[in-house]
Amino acid sequence: MTPGPLIIVGGREDKHDEKTILRELVRRCDGGKLVVATVASDVAEDVWKDYEKVFHELGVKDVVHLDVNSIEEARDPEHLKLIEGASLVYFTGGDQLKITTRLGGTPLLDKIMELHESGAVIAGTSAGASVMSATMLTGGENDDSHKVGNWMMAPGLGLTKEMIIDQHFAQRGRIGRLLGAVALNPGLLCVGIDEDTSIIVTETGFEVFGSNAVYILDGREVLKTNITEAPRDSIMTIYGVKLHVLGHGDIFDFGMRQPLIEGSQAQAQMQIQSEKNGSAQASAH
Repeated sequence: MTPGPLIIVGGREDKHDEKTILRELVRRCDGGKLVVATVASDVAEDVWKDYEKVFHELGVKDVVHLDVNSIEEARDPEHLKLIEGASLVYFTGGDQLKITTRLGGTPLLDKIMELHESGAVIAGTSAGASVMSATMLTGGENDDSHKVGNWMMAPGLGLTKEMIIDQHFAQRGRIGRLLGAVALNPGLLCVGIDEDTSIIVTETGFEVFGSNAVYILDGREVLKTNITEAPRDSIMTIYGVKLHVLGHGDIFDFGMRQPLIEGSQAQAQMQIQSEKNGSAQASAH
């Protein structure tokens, strides 16, 4: 069975006007159970109420709240019952380390992975976006992000192994810390996602969906960096990084490690539609 897609959102998705990204989540949920997982948040009840309201307004009848405040709570069998049969699990914002430390090694996380492998959509915004990757950024902010030694990284959930994800990207000036991620992990694609923007990820690549931009830094051709040699307060240097900037509807191919252009876009759209149809048929069975 084909795993479900990932929908990775750069944060602050529109909840009041067009609600374009949230409407896409609802469409892909296709009438099934939608789980709002506020595991990353310190104000989980407030976050839940906001999403409960908007998802009900968008027509979701079965929307439930997964609220886990500790690893002990994650082992409660009631949480397994809560997410049973979910079509979509949506991780909200907060602190991505709370997600990994509260869910890691538990039957609850195993069940979420099982749902994904069976075709369910796993989505996340802000912290819930960063946690999707096998290696996630947890620090290195704005003005100091150009310094050697300013980055903190930790294991994520590993739902995607091709990428490191950053969010609130242009809005919080995070190009420096994503360059640090490239220097530390030149074999991975480092992807920055703007607010109210998402990538819809399948096994072959992803499509950009939303109102702003997505930035891909590729370090496969890096010539030199000082990140392992210079003192921690030095300026980080790196040569030869490849940058792509994508907008709504653009497609990035993992195999080619580049955006698809012109005729190849149409072919990729057919492939994506085929994968969507396959997921829908799997859900129906």
